[in-house]
Amino acid sequence: MERFISTVILDFFVALGIVLGGSIIGALGAVLTHRPPMTTMVYLGDQLKIWALVAALGGTMDTLKVFDTGLFGGAQFAVVVKQFCYLVSAFLGCNVGYYLIKWIVGEIK
Repeated sequence: MERFISTVILDFFVALGIVLGGSIIGALGAVLTHRPPMTTMVYLGDQLKIWALVAALGGTMDTLKVFDTGLFGGAQFAVVVKQFCYLVSAFLGCNVGYYLIKWIVGEIK
């Protein structure tokens, strides 16, 4: 159970970090190329959400193996529920990062 909780927390913060870091560093690149950095931050935050989700879940996709043996086999169903929790955690991390970027830029007051 401790490993499950730590993986959920790690997935959340990996997704959050990818969105925040990519947007902020991308804004630096926008400054260097004479583009509006704030607009670029919001655009990159939106575009990086799906990639942050994929990167956060990269090592936890063992659930696909469950479908070979059957979904409702008892213990396998618990693996599917855990994978769903990982997915929700990474999704929340992506969205929190995106809304933090929008807040930094000033689109959310």
